[in-house]
Amino acid sequence: VPQKTHEINAIFAGECALMNDLHDFLSTINGIIWHDSVLFILLGTGVLFTVWSGFSQYRALTHGFHVIRGSYDKPDDPGAINHFQALTTALSATVGLGNIGGVAIAIALGGPGAVFWMWVVGFFGMAIKLTEVTLSMLYRNVEDPDNPHGGPMWVVSKGLAKKGAALGNLGKGVAVVFCITALISAATGGNMFQAWNAGEITELYFGIPSVVTGIVLAILVGLVIIGRIKRIGAVTGRLVPIMLLLYLLAGLYVVGVNIDRVPEMFRLIFKAAFSPLEASGAFIGGTMGYAFLFGMKRALFSNEAGQGTSPMAHSAAKTDEPVREGIVAGLEPFIDTIVVCTLTSLVILSTGVWERESVTNLSEPPQILEVPDGWTMETTQVPPEQAVEWNSGESVFIILSAHDNPSSGNRLHRLYGNITFGSNEQALIEWDVLQSPEKPRIDDLGIYKSYVGATLTARAFDSVLPGLGKWLVTISVWLFALSTMISWSYYGEQATVYLFGDRGVPAY
Repeated sequence: VPQKTHEINAIFAGECALMNDLHDFLSTINGIIWHDSVLFILLGTGVLFTVWSGFSQYRALTHGFHVIRGSYDKPDDPGAINHFQALTTALSATVGLGNIGGVAIAIALGGPGAVFWMWVVGFFGMAIKLTEVTLSMLYRNVEDPDNPHGGPMWVVSKGLAKKGAALGNLGKGVAVVFCITALISAATGGNMFQAWNAGEITELYFGIPSVVTGIVLAILVGLVIIGRIKRIGAVTGRLVPIMLLLYLLAGLYVVGVNIDRVPEMFRLIFKAAFSPLEASGAFIGGTMGYAFLFGMKRALFSNEAGQGTSPMAHSAAKTDEPVREGIVAGLEPFIDTIVVCTLTSLVILSTGVWERESVTNLSEPPQILEVPDGWTMETTQVPPEQAVEWNSGESVFIILSAHDNPSSGNRLHRLYGNITFGSNEQALIEWDVLQSPEKPRIDDLGIYKSYVGATLTARAFDSVLPGLGKWLVTISVWLFALSTMISWSYYGEQATVYLFGDRGVPAY
């Protein structure tokens, strides 16, 4: 038995070490992909394309609507779906959980100023989308006019091949790398992450096991993608308008209830975009630099400008005019970032949940303890508050003063903890560790509930109409997750077609 125990422990130790190595590797890759310099390059590219195209955003917002209404449709043009279906297929991948939870994270960490920089990226992202989709239409594969294929892999392989054999081989290599990363993204962020989020929210609010949610989503997605792009376009053409209308109506209701605060929120957005913002309630402060970075990251992640995914959906559009479909694609960042993300921002800001007050206060400061990884506090008994309901595992935080915090522009930090229950059913807080070179100091005895991402948005809706956040966020997460999984499954299919041809699709 001791020998077996030793062997089992060795196996688990090896697996833990492997997972830690994988986590470190992925963190390194993530640091490279989302490095600040990459964000500046993308923003600079958007500015360049805007000037180069003569401010094509205007064309997207005018001519683009005429195109999606079918004013220029020709039944004999190569393609599988119409302009509107191509737009909704691409939007179903971009309008998703990032619009609900991502915006909340950007505001919680970067402050209201992050919203302004989201607008900036959304505006210039329109030019990036227009350009990348136009290129994809120029180089798409139309050997089968009723089932064309396109995307960055076709652009680099066919485009560079015109510059010589050496560059042609380089283009093929880059195309293969893109397809591999697209397949990884389709399996992880495009499907696993979406199903996990929907499962977590559903289990949290309704107690339905996450595995049931996963099975249901898998069946629904499978029924759609088995019909390939024509069925995908038909489904997203109906699903995306419904989910957008549902979310927009609920958001406008909340903003309407707090309409008197909206002008002040816009002033706050512009002020915080160019100057530091002081701490207030649960918000520990923000700087212009971090508002800029969080706003840019959220907008680029949400609208996928420059990522190369949307061109794969738009390449299936029935048209013989590449720029026409590019103009349609330019509407995506406008709808995704400037409309939907802005509405989420106003819901969060106008309700005040981002700077909410503490739910209870400690009667005396807990003892601060030094541990190998930093500092923590002794397990703390939560003062009984009849108006506050606690759940086991619920996340809370307290605000401490420690070393300089570059993101907040002051010395404030959040120390997080989790609710547990003692033998007498008294709520307790077991605290995490704060890494700091100096001993922290407790300046505020307030205990705040931690609302992260979609839960902060749900809290904002609930503050106006109790229960609205629970139902709206759950339904929206389901619809957004389903639509995102459908589109990303198609993106993975297009990568498979480039690598293995149509014969690889059934296995995929």
